[in-house]
Amino acid sequence: MIRINSLEAENVKRIRAVKIEPTATGLTVVGGRNNQGKTSVLDAIAWALGGERYRPSAAQREGSAIPPRLKVTLSNGIVVERSGKNSSLKVTDPMGNKAGQKLLDAFVEELALDLPKFMEASGKEKARTLLQIIGVGDQLMALERKETELYNRRHAIGQIADQKKKYAQELPSWEGVPAEPVSASELIAQQQEILARNGENQRKRQKAAELERQAEAQAERVRDLMRTLEAEEHRLAKLQDDLKIAQQSAQDLQDESTAELEENIRSIELVNMKVRANLDRERAEEESAEYARQYASLTAQIDETRAEKLALLEGADLPLPGLSVQEGELTYKGQQWDNMSGSEQLMVATAIVRRLNPECGFVLLDKLEQMDLDTMRSFGAWLEQEGLQAIATRVSTGSECQIIIEDGYASAGPTAAQDAEESEHFGCQRQAKPSVRSAQQTPGRILPGEDGYASAGSAAAQAAPKPASTPTQESPKQWKAGEF
Repeated sequence: MIRINSLEAENVKRIRAVKIEPTATGLTVVGGRNNQGKTSVLDAIAWALGGERYRPSAAQREGSAIPPRLKVTLSNGIVVERSGKNSSLKVTDPMGNKAGQKLLDAFVEELALDLPKFMEASGKEKARTLLQIIGVGDQLMALERKETELYNRRHAIGQIADQKKKYAQELPSWEGVPAEPVSASELIAQQQEILARNGENQRKRQKAAELERQAEAQAERVRDLMRTLEAEEHRLAKLQDDLKIAQQSAQDLQDESTAELEENIRSIELVNMKVRANLDRERAEEESAEYARQYASLTAQIDETRAEKLALLEGADLPLPGLSVQEGELTYKGQQWDNMSGSEQLMVATAIVRRLNPECGFVLLDKLEQMDLDTMRSFGAWLEQEGLQAIATRVSTGSECQIIIEDGYASAGPTAAQDAEESEHFGCQRQAKPSVRSAQQTPGRILPGEDGYASAGSAAAQAAPKPASTPTQESPKQWKAGEF
């Protein structure tokens, strides 16, 4: 894993001349007030390693006649230099490999030079980056589409089921009505059959009455015609037998009432209305139940799809335990990006960037003043644990800053008392800081000085021997950032 051993920069944006050696692992904080050159340090590193696409629009320090010069030494021994009017690139590889920007691109991750680009991306963009590096993007996207389709279908069916259920509940229900609509023609046919039977009964009654009249007339004639008594008595006997049979038959007959049928015919439309209402309610209840079954089935399919997604992610080689993708959003320990703590966001972003290019062991961070000291300490401890290096800027001159940039120079940090307080607070010791350069310097060109610092003055002044160090003005010396 490749890290940054040192940076030398002159006349880059607000930098006059600095040389820094960030701690090999953990967090190195470059502090200072506004407009002193802190961000210029990160821009210098990005330009040196990232190439022309990271070159600042106004790369040369305003007021300087000397073009920018950059030199970055990496932990694998490669030395990257940019200098001259055209900022020509020179890459020295101790292994003898062909050197150039292509070599740098092989182990320098783009997002490591611009970590905020990842942190400011949308949750879905972060998720796509994660899926890209663990190699399950296509499978998970297919499951995402399947889940979305099932969810939309279930949602639509759920709405229809609710509508059907409410519609069925609003329909009236009638007791004591047939299961199917009644036909008026059937009732009329039944009525006609009854009327026909009643008509036959009436004819039988009339026949019996006629026979009774004949018997009476014949009896009267018997009295008048005694001479033909025997013949007539025989006929009379026969008629009486017939009469007896007819009377017996007529006595047992009962007429059927058509009142109920007539009432049914009159009320058939009302009955059918109730029957149709009952049938509509039954159909609505059946449809509601069917849609409810479909909804339950789709819910089971959605749960199964989500389980497949979870199994796919759990089986993947994630850059950080606890990372996942839920509903297309990047999550860590079940929380989406906006619910993560500041240190968690930095850990997630750094871990993903490292996985994008495992050879790249560093990241650059700007504007770390948005983070409190506890969060910085937590993030720094995680970096050391993972063997990663982060170089960050912060608007501060407090003890949390290992490097202080002042007017384009790397200057001394807090006092010894502050160092002791910081050591007690952070559990580490600060290494030596560069001394504050004297404010009284002879105007002149900015030239590379001892240990990478710029020195100023005329040619005579440059030729003169350097004054001895005093307690108030130390000779510039190389400063190496301590652990955070």
